[in-house]
Amino acid sequence: MFSVETYEQRRSALTTRFEDGLLLFLGNNESPMNYVDNPFPFRQDSTFLYYFGLSQPELAAIIDVDEGRATIFVDELTIDHIVWMGDLPSVAERARLAGVEDTRPRAALDEVVAAATAAGRPVHFLPPYRADTTLELSDLLGFPPGATTERASLELIRAVVDQRAVKTDEEIAQLEEAANTSVDMHTAAMRMARPGLKESDIAAEVERIAVTAGGRLSFPVIATVHGEILHNHFYGNTLADGDLFLLDTGAETAMGYAGDLSSTFPVSPTFSARQRTIYEIQLASQRAAVETLAPGVPNRDVHFAAARIIAEGMKDLGLMRGDTDEALAVGAHAMFFPAGVGHMIGLDVHDMEALGEIHVGYEGQARSTQFGLKSLRLARELEPGFVITVEPGVYFVPQLMDLWRSQEHCAEFLDFDELDKWRDFGGLRNEEVYLITTDGARRLGKAKPMTVDEVEALRS
Repeated sequence: MFSVETYEQRRSALTTRFEDGLLLFLGNNESPMNYVDNPFPFRQDSTFLYYFGLSQPELAAIIDVDEGRATIFVDELTIDHIVWMGDLPSVAERARLAGVEDTRPRAALDEVVAAATAAGRPVHFLPPYRADTTLELSDLLGFPPGATTERASLELIRAVVDQRAVKTDEEIAQLEEAANTSVDMHTAAMRMARPGLKESDIAAEVERIAVTAGGRLSFPVIATVHGEILHNHFYGNTLADGDLFLLDTGAETAMGYAGDLSSTFPVSPTFSARQRTIYEIQLASQRAAVETLAPGVPNRDVHFAAARIIAEGMKDLGLMRGDTDEALAVGAHAMFFPAGVGHMIGLDVHDMEALGEIHVGYEGQARSTQFGLKSLRLARELEPGFVITVEPGVYFVPQLMDLWRSQEHCAEFLDFDELDKWRDFGGLRNEEVYLITTDGARRLGKAKPMTVDEVEALRS
């Protein structure tokens, strides 16, 4: 945990955004895999972690705006818990680590919320993303489970997004730690990949490194010879000469801060001429995106800086044609770049996505419905303290080629006959994490091998 003062200051800053009422935070509970006593690994709700720092199941908390007091609701451990789980400090001792003096049994939460609603006081809560949280909110506040998301407090969502979006120095240190471990994971994978290995061998090794570092994975590993499938969690393929291997993985620190990096490298000792050509286009697109990063610059512009390089590269190969600006405007480049350039990262790998990307990435403004651009999670102006990923990619998706050909979609900008010659190429991306500073941006974590020479040096 951070210092007591950190959590007190965070709650104090949040409270100033409200005139009255209760701010309600439900922590996560255990989630059974196949029966109650065999749960998935526990992960606390990130916003609960942010304001209270405690990572254990069955916690709830309230900040009473009128009284300026925080309360944590949780039951003391019974001897049955202690026999199976070991002893823990008392509820009061744990709460004091977060600067909270008022602790009560979990059942008292019902009474506090009921009294507030009876008095006509607002009870602000965030949209739930777990079924048990949805049901608990329904019971506490007396409305149907299906209404919980629409009744979530827009005022609280905006206040939390504004606060969590700007990372403090101590958070940046955690994100540096996550990035450094993530680089170790990727470097190890580059060294070990060889024909005959399974994708699962590499997936297992990078998870081992994350756990050995004292944390765990920040999201399920993507480790695949089919890089054209953007989120591919199948690990059953065997690596072969001539394959490109795409690894997208990151470590989460013990305090819950996420890393997220991507790498693409040949299974053979060197890139083929064709692989090198596309790889260099992707690297150039990433450099263009990074050079665009600065306070006040909309991340949408960062996205299009990368897209422009990809489109120009495809024109040089004869796969695209026509005016680049016109092609970008209608989304022709999304044939090769159907994803967004990056996203916020922090306590969540897609930071605060549960609060709604329209608030996190768009400040409530309308989001594009255009294919490719609609996948851009972060479009708003960048601010000092934002931490974001930069991950443009180049993908050749046969099914997308066939669909657009059948529809004659963007046919004035795409040569489908030439595209057919690339159906079996796959896809690639590289990804790094950047902190927006007062005058630009800096990479978090140590350098990951990225250039062709750097990657091939590890492959030899």
